[in-house]
Amino acid sequence: GALDTLFKEQGWAPHSLAEVKAMVGGGVPKLVERALRASRIETNSARFDELVQRFLEIYGARATQLTRPFPGALEIMRQLKDAGTRLGVCTNKPEAVTRQILDALSISPLLGAVIGGDTLPTKKPDAAPVLAALEILRSGPDEGMMVGDSAVDLGAARAAGVPVILVSFGYTQTPVGEMDADAIIDSFAELPDAIERLMS
Repeated sequence: GALDTLFKEQGWAPHSLAEVKAMVGGGVPKLVERALRASRIETNSARFDELVQRFLEIYGARATQLTRPFPGALEIMRQLKDAGTRLGVCTNKPEAVTRQILDALSISPLLGAVIGGDTLPTKKPDAAPVLAALEILRSGPDEGMMVGDSAVDLGAARAAGVPVILVSFGYTQTPVGEMDADAIIDSFAELPDAIERLMS
């Protein structure tokens, strides 16, 4: 929705939902870059920065409008937390918007750590965000596990030295079946079993 608004403001044809889903991953600048490339629109770096900033303004005002948890996600997160699992979110979305979304979806009370794309100098696939989340959770790579949906998540997990479970229904440029994940799940109902298998 935010990308659609941005493009309409500029007088450019918007992209379909399916097209935008394929562009997500790596943070806001990557999304805007991919959308411009798909539309064959060239900009200089200053203009690009303006478009990214404008996207963030639009997105921040409407971040929760169409955002919903994947089916089963909240239930599984509650189940894991009740069992004593320490949960955190590590995303390339800006931290303020991330917290806004997590609050709106009633996820914040389940979390012990939130690391956004601008929390640290680097973001995924760098190891630092994952390691920072683990440190806040009073854990380490030997106890941690990453659940994600993309090559960016896989790269961050590998760099941090933690096992990684990928979901088959997220946002990714490359199908998860082509990635070297430790486990792939098709629904959040499969997550507890996948965690148990990897832990054993």
